[in-house]
Amino acid sequence: MEWIIKLFSQQGTAHSVLLLCLAVFAGIYIGKPKIKGINIGIAGVLFSGLAIGHFGGTIDHKVMHFAKEFGLILFVFSIGLEVGPRFFSTFKREGVGINLLAASIVISGVLIAAAIHFLFNVPVVEMAGVLCGAVTNTPSLGAAQQVLMDQGGELAAQVPTTGMGYAVAYPFGIMGIILTMLLVRMFFKIKTDKELEAYDAQQAEYSSAPEALNLEVTNPNVEGKTIAQLKELVVGEMIVSRLLRDKGVMFPGEDEVVRLGDILRVVVDADAADTLRLTVGDVSKVDVRRIDGPLAMKQMMVTNKAVAGKSIRQLNVYGRYSANITRIYRSGLEFVPGKDTKLEMGDRVRVVGETKSMTLIADELGNSNAQLNHPNIFPIFIGVFLGVIVGSIPIAFPGLPAPVKLGLAGGPLLVAILMGHFGRIGKVNFFIPTAPNLMLRETGIALFLACVGISSGGNLISSIVEGDGLSWMGYGAAITFIPIFLVAMIARFLNYNYLTICGFVAGSMTDPPALGFANTIADSQAQNTAYAAVYPLVMFLRVLSAQIFVLLLL
Repeated sequence: MEWIIKLFSQQGTAHSVLLLCLAVFAGIYIGKPKIKGINIGIAGVLFSGLAIGHFGGTIDHKVMHFAKEFGLILFVFSIGLEVGPRFFSTFKREGVGINLLAASIVISGVLIAAAIHFLFNVPVVEMAGVLCGAVTNTPSLGAAQQVLMDQGGELAAQVPTTGMGYAVAYPFGIMGIILTMLLVRMFFKIKTDKELEAYDAQQAEYSSAPEALNLEVTNPNVEGKTIAQLKELVVGEMIVSRLLRDKGVMFPGEDEVVRLGDILRVVVDADAADTLRLTVGDVSKVDVRRIDGPLAMKQMMVTNKAVAGKSIRQLNVYGRYSANITRIYRSGLEFVPGKDTKLEMGDRVRVVGETKSMTLIADELGNSNAQLNHPNIFPIFIGVFLGVIVGSIPIAFPGLPAPVKLGLAGGPLLVAILMGHFGRIGKVNFFIPTAPNLMLRETGIALFLACVGISSGGNLISSIVEGDGLSWMGYGAAITFIPIFLVAMIARFLNYNYLTICGFVAGSMTDPPALGFANTIADSQAQNTAYAAVYPLVMFLRVLSAQIFVLLLL
């Protein structure tokens, strides 16, 4: 039994790994129970780590530093890869408005924290932790602690105090967001079913998703034109997947001549649908898909690395088979492919054509979960390598005593977003399947929170009972509640949908538990869409503002 006592009591690599694993698996169970549909999820690891630290658990300093920083890197990198494909599209339509509102929440929270620092003479080291905990943003804590470590000396030694401030302010950070959602609904007497109807109606009106039509050719000016000539009449992409003529369904080639009375099954960009109706003819009550014939429709996945990166023109499914790719589903987006659209690993495509061609096309595209889930670790390490370099670049701002760096949080996040957006460079593919990416994210945040908890837990109770812990709670509550409540009220006065408000408020605090509560309000994608729309910008602002806050007020 002596060896077990030594293993748990003597510091070293094995001892450190044991405590980290204990903090993680205990924290996962702490985070599982739900109270009125809400749980704290992975944040439970922070509290289990605090308990271990409180009861005397310590980890070798070098192991602790590496595990915390590398965990943070993995966490933000996985987030960047996920949001990258839709990062730039989030600023369309109302994306600009809700990003401005979310940015105002970030800025006002930092200003409140600065005001508390000056009014109550709270040390910057403490206030930085309270600020990061109040906004429930872990990467900003990592960025603030990195700045303190870079200063060296006494400031570097006070990094655990920042973690304690974070831990104390964190719980109300979650509850404050939920409280805001409830108060806004009560103040404006909002009925969620009406908000859901309004959102669905708006999405139907402005949706850019492809529209499928059964069009009967009734315009004499169209008769005699080929399918290729019809496509030239439409601004945007259009695909004709089936043609019903003389009670028989066929797959029309580019040179197929259109006749009056033909019924075309057309997939077209939503914006061009009205123009196509006026050009070709009336919408038919006959659904061409339901007419028996030699054609089939099948969903397939792109899992063949030889196909990934090729354009629709290069692949030439249309020319080599009696079939065509009519839609592509990628990163939550659905669109009609053009001839220059490139396929990427993990794309789901809809193929329509002759039944006998389907197996051949599926084999060519890959269509294999086994291939898709094969680990591709290259983008992780090349991305982290480049991210650390980018994060280390000093950026000088007028008035700051030292340059700001994106750091180990911002650098990998920026690189990952760009990798996710572009998908590849030449033949180098950056695709990582959803499941491995989620595993990467959860592992990273669990390591980081475990390290923060263990390093901060030793003095947490004494700081609350004998020190300034209760004051920190009050300061954190103000930083959490005032900005999001005021901005949420303003957004409602500006006629934003309540479900959208709930989503971008949760996103402005980058808080998954709050998003989980928002999703219980109504069965809608409004909350998730708004959350994802503001998440990338807010994450950058949180990381940068935490560094600027520390540098300006030191």
